[in-house]
Parts: sequence; structure tokens; C-alpha cells
Amino acid sequence: MITGEALGRWAGRTGRIPRRMVWLLAVAYGLTIANLYYCQPLLPQMARSYAASSVGYLTAVGQLGYALGLVLVVPLGDIVRRRPLVCLLLFVEAVALVVTATAPAVGALLVAAAVIGLASASVVNILVSYAATIAADHERGRVVATMLSGGLVGILLSRTIAGLTAGLFGWRVLYLAAAAVTLLLAAVLARAMAPSAAEVPIGYAAQLRATIRLAVSKPLLRRRSLIGACAFGAFGVFWAAVAFMLAGPPYRYGEAEIGLFALVGAAGAFAARVAGRAADRGWQRPLTGVLLVLGVVSFGATAIGGHSLTWLVVGIVAMDVAVHGTHLLNMSVAYGLVDGARSRIASVYMTFYTLGGVAGSAAGTAAYRFGGWAAVSAVGTAFMAAGLAAWAREKYGG
Repeated sequence: MITGEALGRWAGRTGRIPRRMVWLLAVAYGLTIANLYYCQPLLPQMARSYAASSVGYLTAVGQLGYALGLVLVVPLGDIVRRRPLVCLLLFVEAVALVVTATAPAVGALLVAAAVIGLASASVVNILVSYAATIAADHERGRVVATMLSGGLVGILLSRTIAGLTAGLFGWRVLYLAAAAVTLLLAAVLARAMAPSAAEVPIGYAAQLRATIRLAVSKPLLRRRSLIGACAFGAFGVFWAAVAFMLAGPPYRYGEAEIGLFALVGAAGAFAARVAGRAADRGWQRPLTGVLLVLGVVSFGATAIGGHSLTWLVVGIVAMDVAVHGTHLLNMSVAYGLVDGARSRIASVYMTFYTLGGVAGSAAGTAAYRFGGWAAVSAVGTAFMAAGLAAWAREKYGG
């Protein structure tokens, strides 16, 4: 395995980051973000374990913790050494995973979910900033796109792995295994990441102020952040409720079947790579509009999918293409606005993005409880339509 010191020598000699280091960072992204999404296909089983419907808010609480990490911890990525910070956060996440597996009551479960969300947000976004920093200018887009694809694959496979593991051994065993993997990942990254110094020599309060100034001074960043929030909100609406719908009539799927069902969203990872190539050609704005229209239409298909498996699959594929393609295009626009201190960009954009997911997850859970699957599809359509309206008012120039 390549070490941090060897990585530094390689980059200095060749002017580029080794491919296997890129893939290691992409795998780390996927494994870390998966911890946040394991719960989605398991919500019915977890709710039965505690005899409490409030378990349904686990996804929203995790996303809220993710948002707090983006605001409070990710900015540290510019002002402290990234390697020890990442390893510490992974250790905290592993502890929270163990607490999840052994939680005696729903309250402890929800607290642990918030900590997992906070640590996951911090690690993956600091890793993206780290990769963007050590990559050469001519390869930065490819490196970041590879990492984001790793994250998408992690999200997709998390649901399948969770469903299969919980179906065989129970959901608590899954979380104990995830804790062990997270600790192993911390050890690997401690050896592989280069021991770089802080990128910006300022204090924490000054960094937070600089992040706020960036958000205030860049209207295009705010617009793209809003578009991302709406798209990810629609994503949250769907995935927070679909496990409950599939567990009931007419499907009556078990945990393993629900987990496998999530694989139909793999088209989103492919769409992200295609969107990345389009972004390199300067097609961000028109393609964003096309994808958002596709997102609106996708929820019409999912509405019919409450009674038709074919239409449900069509809707999921279309929605995932729209959400993940839009996300990559948004990131392409955002990272092109300023040079350096990229953790600030990540903090602003991903905070909006994740808050949209929090709102969507909560809205999807509530919509299903009070209005069934038709209400879920209507709320998802509303989120996508709001993103389309924001795109229609977008103007370039900063």
C-alpha cells in the first residue's frame, strides 16, 4: 500500500496523484457515507425492535447531524492537519455505530444517528477537499468525480448490504460490523494520507466568518446550493418512505428484498460520470434544467409505482439520474468559483444540500404516515419543481 510519505514523493515527481490513492479515497468515501444510509431499508425491522414509530425519523436525525458537521467541523479541514482530524472522526463514528447496535431505547438510537451523521459529513467532505488539494489542476475534475462516484456506490450498496445482512443476522450485527470496518479504515488512512500542514493559517472563528462571507458574496453558489437542496430533498422524501411502502401491500417485501431493490438506483452513479464529462464541456446550465425536468416527471412514475413494480423501477432510475447528475453539475459550478480553501465551498454547498435532505426525509415520513404513497409522490414532485424554479432564475457571473 502507498504511504503518505511515498504519496508526497510521487506527486512531486510526476505532478499527479497515484491512481490507487484516488481509488482508496473513493472507497473511503463510500464506506464512510454508507454508515449513514444503512438504516433506510431497516426502518420497519428497527421499529419492531423498539415498538416505536418514532424510529422512522432516524434518517432525518442522521441528516441533521450531517448538516451540523458541515457547519461546525468541515471548515476545520482548511485550518488543521487533515490526517489526524479524519482519523479522530472515524474513531468517533465507530463508537457511535457500536452505540447504535446496543442502544437500549429509541432516544439513544437517535443520538447515535446524529453523531454518525456529523462524523460522516466531516470525513467525506474533508477527504474531497484533501483530494482536490493534492491533485494537479489538470486532473482535479477527474479525481473529485471519482470520489463522488465512490460515494454514490456506497449509498446504493449500503441499502443492499444492510437488507441482506439484517435479513440473515439482524440489524444489530450489521452495525457492529460497520464499526469494525470504520476502525480498519481509520488505520489505513492514517498510513496512506500525506502528513500535510494546515492550508490556511487562521483561527476557527475567522474561518467560520470567511465561510459566511463566501456564501454572502457568491449568489451563484447560493443558487446552486438551493437547487441541490431541493433535488436532495426529493431524494430524501422517496427513500425515507419507500421501505414502509414496500413492506406493506401489495408488495410485502422483507428486509433483504428491500435492500436488493435499492440497486435499481445504480443508474445514478453512471449519470454522475456522464454529467462530469458534460461539465468539462461547459454544459452545466442546460443539462441541469433537463435533469430537473426529468426529476419532476420521475415522481409521476413513482406514484403509479405504488401498484406497479415496472413503473416504480422506472421512477427510481429517473429520479436517481436526476438527483445525482444535478449534484455533480452543482459541485462543478461551485468548485469553479474560487481557488483554495475548498472546505469553505464544501461547507456552504453541502450544508444547504443536506438540510434539503433533512427536510425531505422528515416530509416523506410525515407524508406517508398521514397521506400514504400518493402524498409521498406529491411532496417529492413539489421539491423537484422548486429546484426547477430556482434553476429558471439562475444567472451566471459569480
